[in-house]
Amino acid sequence: MKPSDDTDLVLIPTSGSDEFIGFAVQIDGERAGTVAFRHEEKARASIRWSLADEHLGQLARVLKQAVDLAFAELGISRVETQIDAEDHATIRQAARAGLRKEGVVRGNADDPDRLLAARLASDPDPWSRDGFLGILNAGLPTKRVIGQGILRDEQGRVLLCQLTYKLQWDLPGGVVEIGESPAHGVVREIKEELDIDVTVRGLITVNWLPPWRGWDDACVFVFDLGTADSGLIDRMTLERREIAAMHWCDPATVAERATTVTQELLTWLEQPTEHRPYRESSQEKS
Repeated sequence: MKPSDDTDLVLIPTSGSDEFIGFAVQIDGERAGTVAFRHEEKARASIRWSLADEHLGQLARVLKQAVDLAFAELGISRVETQIDAEDHATIRQAARAGLRKEGVVRGNADDPDRLLAARLASDPDPWSRDGFLGILNAGLPTKRVIGQGILRDEQGRVLLCQLTYKLQWDLPGGVVEIGESPAHGVVREIKEELDIDVTVRGLITVNWLPPWRGWDDACVFVFDLGTADSGLIDRMTLERREIAAMHWCDPATVAERATTVTQELLTWLEQPTEHRPYRESSQEKS
């Protein structure tokens, strides 16, 4: 992670106030640009910089040295910055300096989206093993995960949720939380929304959903929840903000009421095959 560079880099104080602290960047005895901190609140500061084009390759070293100085001498414990989300070269340099990706600040009108990156005084040195792993982990993409369950009654009908925020009916379950397993997530969601306890009996398939109507893509883990007596619905206590009603549905009702994704999934599951480890859904049509 540490750049191999023998150039002489020095930061020289140029200005200071309650709001800004600035430094001249000197490389091999020549002025190469500037770097400055702006106090935001308490011990938090934002960092900004300007380097001559021929020195942009030194940006990671400049930022690391500046942030190290801020932690050691300026009483700052968090340094953050915003970078054009399409400026991948600068994002890489900032990451090498230990500024970890935290999210994206959306742009308004013609303003570009901006990557929010920050380094904390408690973070491991970015050129250490632990620091390098932390930077990599923060920069990796994330995938939305949903856990759903197929629960049938003694007649073979499947349980579907009539949702308050969607016209079509869907399988019970919901979004898996950070650090939570998909199997635990589906059990938790069903307990929270229907107030019943279910048991995961195995994974039926993983169903990939493409982006749709403003939603990012997602992987849906579909679990077998076994069978229950049809009177179970009467013993449910529904989370009314999300669940309007619950229904046992035969194939005709599924075709009439269920989301396109759920229809496709249940139809696909009826096809004779020994293994169903993975499938990809088409776009939702309704």
